[in-house]
Amino acid sequence: MIYLNNAATTVQKPPAVAEAVVAAMAGAGSCSRGAADDDLAAARSVAAARSGIARLIGFAHPERVAFTLNATMALNTAIFGLLRRGDHVITTDFEHNSVLRPLHELERRGVIELDYLPADASGRLRMEELDGLFRPNTRAVVATHASNLTGAVIDARALADAAHARDALFVLDAAQTLGAWPVDMGAVGADVVCFTGHKGLMGPQGTGGLAVAPGVDVAPLVHGGTGVRSADPFQPDTYPEHLEAGTVNAQGLAGLAAALGFISETGVDRIAAHETALRARFVERVRGLDGFRVLGGSDGHDHTGVVALDVAGEDSSRVADRLAFEFGVATRAGLHCAPRMHAALGTLGRGAVRFSFGWFTTEDDVDAAADALAAIAAGR
Repeated sequence: MIYLNNAATTVQKPPAVAEAVVAAMAGAGSCSRGAADDDLAAARSVAAARSGIARLIGFAHPERVAFTLNATMALNTAIFGLLRRGDHVITTDFEHNSVLRPLHELERRGVIELDYLPADASGRLRMEELDGLFRPNTRAVVATHASNLTGAVIDARALADAAHARDALFVLDAAQTLGAWPVDMGAVGADVVCFTGHKGLMGPQGTGGLAVAPGVDVAPLVHGGTGVRSADPFQPDTYPEHLEAGTVNAQGLAGLAAALGFISETGVDRIAAHETALRARFVERVRGLDGFRVLGGSDGHDHTGVVALDVAGEDSSRVADRLAFEFGVATRAGLHCAPRMHAALGTLGRGAVRFSFGWFTTEDDVDAAADALAAIAAGR
């Protein structure tokens, strides 16, 4: 099977990741819950992952990197932990439901008011409308770094600057970019960066987290044991314990630390160049195929290694099934948890077929997928 669903999760990972997880399963104890050798081994693995994330995003405060199960939990932690009754929030049409649903829930409860920076029918984020969305009570701008549907990368710095000019916060969802695209927390001006371990970072599922800038306080989403200050009746104020209730996934984070080591050695710029070159190769091959349309392919944005195709007159899942069962190409069909983006592109009713490339994807994989689409197009 040719696996082209890396925007959902990376299946092909550096060998060191599995080796680190297996070693941790055999010899890691409970982080911050003991002083035996096995417990200290777990603590060292978690510390290595924390430091690795901080280095990757150019963040000088690794203690303010808190781990969660995934980007969804990280975003919920940030959104519910930062917003207060009466706040106004700006988000975008690019967003995944991991951003949209927490915001919708707060809006339904009457806690916040919500506006969207729209995308046009070509998949371009309409940045010229941003200034008009701010209100005196705007508390935060929450945005994905790149669309998980089209791969379009936003101008995060422009969003951050606009927010900060009005004393608002900027929360960046880096689920689609961290590890696969340069993310510098200071350079983009993010107050909070949320991430997951199992996509571009090439780590295990069940790992993710958020980096919180000094001076920004996020109220805990979960309260409980931390292994420190046990006599305190409330969640500690110190990071990372402030946002890390319960025993962390030391085995998964050992794998994430190994993945971060591989990324550091390989270089994010090199990874991004590889994936974007594969994207360009694929787009060149499929752009003229009868019945297929590249979504957001010429929208003025940079792109990660993601391509979504609209299939004229046919449900996207039927094409994805043919790709998988007839040609051995794994993709993802449907709405990709991005309903507003599909609405902007006119594909809300039928979805799209998404191809997403990773570091271990080859040119032969891309060519085989393009040949499969050509065969489907010729037979329609």
